[in-house]
Amino acid sequence: MAPELSVSAQDGAVPDSLVVVSNREPYSHERDDDGEIRVQSAAGGLTSALDPVMQSRGGTWVAWGSGDADMAVADEGIVEVPPSDPRYDLKRVPLSEAAVQGYYYGYANQVLWPLCHEDTGRMWAEPAYWDQYRAVNEQFAEAVDTVADAGQPVWFQDYHLALAPRLVRERRPDATLLQFWHIPWPAPSVFRHCPHSDALLDGLLACDVIGFHTAGYAEQFLHCVDSALPAATVDTDSGTVTRGGDRTRVVANPLGIDVGGVRDRARAADVASIRETVLGGSRSDTSVRLALGVERLDYSKGIPERIEALAHLWDRRPDLQGEFTYVQKASRTREGIAAYRRYRADVVDAVERVNDRFGTDDWQPIVYTEAKLDNETLAGLYRAAEVAVVTPHRDGMNLVAHEYPVACADGVLVLSELAGAATHLDGALTVNPHDIEAIADAIERALELDEAETSDRLSRLQHSVETLDSSQWVARQFSARESL
Repeated sequence: MAPELSVSAQDGAVPDSLVVVSNREPYSHERDDDGEIRVQSAAGGLTSALDPVMQSRGGTWVAWGSGDADMAVADEGIVEVPPSDPRYDLKRVPLSEAAVQGYYYGYANQVLWPLCHEDTGRMWAEPAYWDQYRAVNEQFAEAVDTVADAGQPVWFQDYHLALAPRLVRERRPDATLLQFWHIPWPAPSVFRHCPHSDALLDGLLACDVIGFHTAGYAEQFLHCVDSALPAATVDTDSGTVTRGGDRTRVVANPLGIDVGGVRDRARAADVASIRETVLGGSRSDTSVRLALGVERLDYSKGIPERIEALAHLWDRRPDLQGEFTYVQKASRTREGIAAYRRYRADVVDAVERVNDRFGTDDWQPIVYTEAKLDNETLAGLYRAAEVAVVTPHRDGMNLVAHEYPVACADGVLVLSELAGAATHLDGALTVNPHDIEAIADAIERALELDEAETSDRLSRLQHSVETLDSSQWVARQFSARESL
C-alpha cells in the first residue's frame, strides 16, 4: 500500500514561489446587471487551501478564465490577485464554447467523473470529448510554459488536467511536477472501462509526486499502473513507480480545512438570524431541532436515498414528526449535462412528496434551498444543526464532514462509509449510503444519543479534523518530493 504522509511535514518544504494549475480560478471578474465589473472569490477546499499559500509564497496560478469579464481586465491573460492586495499572478486560459462543452462538460464530467466514482453506466466517451480534452490540456501546458520560471515547481490539480504534466515534461525535462487528484481513484477492473486509460496514466506519471486523499485511492492507482503498463516497475511498499526515465512517488495526503477560520466564523455567526433567514420566519421555531445536508446537486451525493430515509423514519416514528426539520442546502452544478438537470428535478420532486405526505400547517419536514450562502452564514447553519447527514455514494474526501464538527456547538455527524473522510475521521455514525433503512436508523440514533456520547463523539471528530488542518497539506505534498 502507498505510504500515508506524516502530518508533521514542515512549511520549509514549500518553495518560495510555485506555479499552481487548476481548472477553476481563485478569483473571477463578472459583469453585473448594470454592466459593472465585480470580483468574485471562489469557495471550496482547493482555493481555501492554496490561496493563502500563494499569497504568502508568490508565483502564478494558471486556470480557466471562466468569468465573462476575465480577459477584459487581464494583460496578456494575466491579472494580479487578490485585487485588493496583489500577492501573486493569475494566468487565465481562455476556452472556446466548443472547448468548454467537450473538455469540461464532456470528457472531464461525462467520462472521468463517473469513471472515478465507479458509476460506469453514466460514462459517455464521445470521440469529440477526448479531442477537446487533449487540446485544452495542451493549452494549459502552453500557458505554464509561458509563465514558469526555471526551477519553479508546477503543481497540477485534479482530473481536468491528467495529460498536462506529460506535455509540460516534454517542454521542461528537468522541471519539478506534482499532481493532486481530488476525487476517488477507481479499481483496475473499473479503470479498464476508460478507452484512454493508458494515455491518462502516461500523463500523470510524468509527475514526480501524485497525491490522493486516502491510502486506498493511492493503492488502487498503483494497481492500475501495474495492470495496464507492463514496462512500469511498481513498488507498493514505497509507493513508487519507475518507468523509462520517470520515477513517481504516489502518496496519501488528505486535504483538510482551515480549522481556525471555520471555528471563528461559526462563533461570530448570528445563529438565530441565520436560522430565521434559511427556514423563514414561520418555520424558525427554536423548539424544532435541525438536521442538515450541504452539497452540490451531483448524482454521487446520495440525496434521494437520504430523503427516502427521512420519510422512512417519520413513517415508523410518528412521534418525530414535528420534532425536527431537515434542511437540504443544495447547489446547482454542471447544468449543461442532461443527467444533472434530471437529478435536480428528481431531488425537488422527492422533497415535495415528503412535504406533502408529512407536512402540517405549522411544520415543514424538509426545507430545501439553493440560495447562495456566504461562509459565515453556512458556518452559522452548521452551528444551529444538531445532526449533519453526509451520505455520498462515493467521495474523494468531503469537506462538509470536516466543517460541521468544527462549527457546531453540540451535534452528531452521520457519514457515508464510502466517503474519503470516513477513512480519517473518528466519531461519526457511519452508514452504507445505499442502505435507506440504515440511514434512517443512524439519523434516529443521532437524535437520541445521550449528552455524554454526543460530547465524546464530537470531541473525537474535532481532534481528527484538527490533525488534518489544511495548512499542513501543501507542506506534506512537497515533503514527498524531497524524499524521492
